[in-house]
Amino acid sequence: MKKDQFTAVVPVAGAGTRLRPHTYTYPKVLLTVGDKPIIGHILDELSAAGIKKICLVTGVFGDKIKEYVGKNYQRLEVSYVEQSEPKGLGHAIWLTRGCVAGPLMVVLGDTIFDADLPGFMASKEDCIAVKAVEDPRRFGVVEVKGEYISAMVEKPDKPKTNLAIVGIYAFRNSSLLYRSLEKLVDSGRTTRGEIQFTDALALMVKSGHKIKAMPIAGWYDCGKPETLLKTNRFVLDKKKFYPKAKNSVFIPPVYVSPTARVENSVVGPYASIGDGAKIVSSIISDSIVNEGATITDMSLCCSLVGPNAVVAGRKDHLNVGENSEVRFDKADREI
Repeated sequence: MKKDQFTAVVPVAGAGTRLRPHTYTYPKVLLTVGDKPIIGHILDELSAAGIKKICLVTGVFGDKIKEYVGKNYQRLEVSYVEQSEPKGLGHAIWLTRGCVAGPLMVVLGDTIFDADLPGFMASKEDCIAVKAVEDPRRFGVVEVKGEYISAMVEKPDKPKTNLAIVGIYAFRNSSLLYRSLEKLVDSGRTTRGEIQFTDALALMVKSGHKIKAMPIAGWYDCGKPETLLKTNRFVLDKKKFYPKAKNSVFIPPVYVSPTARVENSVVGPYASIGDGAKIVSSIISDSIVNEGATITDMSLCCSLVGPNAVVAGRKDHLNVGENSEVRFDKADREI
């Protein structure tokens, strides 16, 4: 089967509650990691693997996602399905049944990964990416016999293994998957109040269908501020950008958008500065400053600054959401 016959489904409808206040008014997948939003990294990997047909499952901020993807990924054939109610990952994927025929790859929209996607696509059997984690209770967990999955459960209180399902799935025959999802939807069966994708996969395994567990090299969570910053460090280490400065100092690894304005500042290591951001007389390290934000007279470390936010005036640790403004000095200070 040629790899360009695969369709990729990418669910991006999650509310991202652990990243609030940023996700009150902004979709998690558009938050910057390294040189671009999370969804940009995922689409780049899919495109590089030869997948051109993408179906995105969007939620409340679907218009913003469509705007970004439409502007930056015209080379891809992208369709959209809206999940109007948060009924779970299984429900989100079930909604795409009209967009997919033939081989299917599912990639969750809240992680950056280091994986051999062509290897998944070349496998003659269905595959699920797995990785050993310290606390598997937060994830779907698999049990294996040899290469194959023998059982799986979503977020178990007492996991039998530490092999977590980490967000990449490849299916040779998507109709088998959608029939399993259909059974869950028709029966009304839920786990923790949602239609779980893991439950549909478990039904397939229980019926005798073989699914291979595929360990991957790296998997980087973008679901919390601390893990988002950790993922940012991974991307900067991997891509190695070399921005130039006239009156500032950039300490690698660092990314500074060509459209950002940096004056009399020290940026890095492990800092990402987004499009149109303005950094003046500040020190920024181990932080993400999203597009359009303004930072003046600050020393920031381990911080997230949302799109179009304004921060001025003293050393601190911040987690500032979109379109907010933080000032520590006189209200009439010019920025």
